[in-house]
Amino acid sequence: MGKRLLASAAIASLLAPPATPALAQDAAPLAAAQAASVDAEFARFAPRPSKNLQLDFSVWQDALRYMVLRMGPSTRLGANTVLPLTGTRFVYGHDSRIRLEGNRIPFSMLSEEAIAPLTEYREDLQRIAGEIDIASLPKNQQLAFWINLHNVAVIEKIALNYPVTSPSLIRLDGSDKPLDETKFITIAGVAMSPKDIRTKIVFPHWDDPKVIYGFFRGELGGPTIPREAYTAANVDALLAENGSEFVNSLRGVESIGGKLLVSEIFEEAAPFFFPRMDDDLKAHLATLAEEDVSALLAEGKSIKVNTYVDTVADLAGGEKEPLFYELQSNGEYASAKFTPSILRLLGERAQKYRVLQEQGRLGRVILLPNPGETIEPAEEAGEPAQPEQ
Repeated sequence: MGKRLLASAAIASLLAPPATPALAQDAAPLAAAQAASVDAEFARFAPRPSKNLQLDFSVWQDALRYMVLRMGPSTRLGANTVLPLTGTRFVYGHDSRIRLEGNRIPFSMLSEEAIAPLTEYREDLQRIAGEIDIASLPKNQQLAFWINLHNVAVIEKIALNYPVTSPSLIRLDGSDKPLDETKFITIAGVAMSPKDIRTKIVFPHWDDPKVIYGFFRGELGGPTIPREAYTAANVDALLAENGSEFVNSLRGVESIGGKLLVSEIFEEAAPFFFPRMDDDLKAHLATLAEEDVSALLAEGKSIKVNTYVDTVADLAGGEKEPLFYELQSNGEYASAKFTPSILRLLGERAQKYRVLQEQGRLGRVILLPNPGETIEPAEEAGEPAQPEQ
């Protein structure tokens, strides 16, 4: 993340005021039960806007521009089968058919210097939310805060526990629960997990189902992580963009046999946003669907939860590969080691970008940053550059 990434005091500063089971057909009773069972301690986070204050997430914006590698929109073509390297039966790195979908965090290339500020950032967000009473801010400010805090916390813990093939395998401080359900976030004395933020704070109090696409779970199968921080000004547009990317990807919707297969994340959100399954979810999907997915929806197939890919959303698949290359850039060796599986993935990404360019679906291309170096987005279109060997 570089030495320039963050000074703790500047984080979130205040500005001047200006699987496979089918989804239930009727989730309304479950929604009512969940609403009634929300812990009383979480009631303090129910939105009650009264202060015209704004939060500044520019530091998190800088971090995301350093960390996030764009993978481009889905081509809706499953990636080819990965063959073992010559002389071995092992396949290292990502081998899922959806491995070219969703942005990545190159966890294997993050130094300790880059990871430590993530903890400081999360702690500062927790502190300031208690000091200002987060529930009293304008509602879009609150939504941007909760999404950013959730995503910071998930990325921080994966980075600290990397390498790991799936975030679901991470156990914190002897907890027997997966990362998503571990209460390691504390605001105003209330301990909460990433899942609590989604299901006990945001989902019950925001009516628009597009909020589900803001939460990065660190997994290939979930919503992508954008290269922008959520803010009060961009949260609606960014959620729509993330929602469109997800719904029109194989991760979100596909059809196999007589079923319309949808992501597992819709099952979690169903009690809050889709009480009459299948109709409510299909109606929502139709608002974001492009031509291919619209055609699938028109077929009238019943909905079923698809197999969810929980592999970590990195470049290496969370594995330590025994072989690596030290690549050169401008005559100097890079500080990170690129394994054959990472180079393979980057090559597949380049090929995907050529397809997207032929389809006229590229507005700009983001270059992969050199390890330990921050770059700004490249505005010119073209094929993504690859590291020099």
